[in-house]
Amino acid sequence: MIYRPMYVDKIMCYVDTPFVKILTGVRRCGKSTILKMIMEKLQTEKNVKASQIASYRFDSMEYEDMTSKQMYTELKGRLIDGKKTYFFLDEVQEITGWEKVVNSLASDYDVDIYVTGSNSRMMSSEISTYLTGRYIAFHIYTLSFAEFLTFKSRYKAVSDPKAELTEYIRLGGFPATHLQDYLQDEIYTIVKDIYNSTIFSDIVKRNQIRKIDQLERVVKYVFNNVGNTFSAKSISDYLKSEHRKIDNETVYSYLEKLEKAYLIHRCSRYDLQGKEILKTQEKFYLADTALRYSVLGYNSDSVASSLENVVYLELCRRGYAVHIGKTDGGEIDFVASRQNEKLYVQVTQMIRSESTEKREYDRLLSIRDNYPKYVLLTDDFAGGNYQGIKTMHIADFLLSNEY
Repeated sequence: MIYRPMYVDKIMCYVDTPFVKILTGVRRCGKSTILKMIMEKLQTEKNVKASQIASYRFDSMEYEDMTSKQMYTELKGRLIDGKKTYFFLDEVQEITGWEKVVNSLASDYDVDIYVTGSNSRMMSSEISTYLTGRYIAFHIYTLSFAEFLTFKSRYKAVSDPKAELTEYIRLGGFPATHLQDYLQDEIYTIVKDIYNSTIFSDIVKRNQIRKIDQLERVVKYVFNNVGNTFSAKSISDYLKSEHRKIDNETVYSYLEKLEKAYLIHRCSRYDLQGKEILKTQEKFYLADTALRYSVLGYNSDSVASSLENVVYLELCRRGYAVHIGKTDGGEIDFVASRQNEKLYVQVTQMIRSESTEKREYDRLLSIRDNYPKYVLLTDDFAGGNYQGIKTMHIADFLLSNEY
């Protein structure tokens, strides 16, 4: 196992607290492995005995027909008198009513509970009802650029980060694809399988969707338009132009289901003058850039939007709430807020003309506050400061500890 301190250290801070620790995220992002890391740390650093740890993987056939009552009986049978029991419940959403079981155990016994899940049932109203104020959620993402370099260094020499960024964009960050030196086609085969299992298990089967072809056309439109603002109506109009009739509500429903399966992230626009979130013309970003290429094929023309996607995910990993900034002069790619902190980010592949340079910097200069502002690009000579705006290579920004 390759240690992922970004998550493990954060979760370990809540060991032996009364909160249920809930790990969510897209399929195969590493949630199960992080549970194993925590189990290992409990034994090596907290002197917890192996007998005190009860681990279950509920997507196993062994538990296919298990009811919540049976789950409660099974887990209760693992309690140890006089000692705290540590429960690790992987893919717990497979058991209908698991929230009641977890709440009962947490309320009545000396336990510490960790659960994972890959779809919206992990964040449903039932959790709010049964676990109000009693859980902490951790969103697990695919590998960051720094983690990608760490994984790769275990089996292959790592070159200059600026050169490695190209490969990271193309191959993505699903942990399973970077455990050995896979070829690009092999990686896309693995990612396509993750995509298919998510679409058919977490969306089609769970929601009893009959028009699968229609859903997949919506998915491909979103994947093709990463980083572009659009609406449900935009998709509906596009499909109608291809003689595929679909109403706006159906499109909106599909987008919501893709979000709940963690395949895509919605990024709303924020009016920097009116200080309000706008409900129209949002952007969507993918859980991992490799999803796009495994489904649609690799296209070098999409690199600019994939760079934007990577920066968006990195800001989210670091705990920022991220929006598109709307100003009178245009849009700021990202306005990222975290408690009392804020930063503004423009992402561009490269600046090829004075007009492009003016556009990227002027939008940031029009914001009259003292929060950090960045222009990120992939130019070889990226770096420096322009009227207080930091110019950085995207690779350097992704690896930086200064924000």
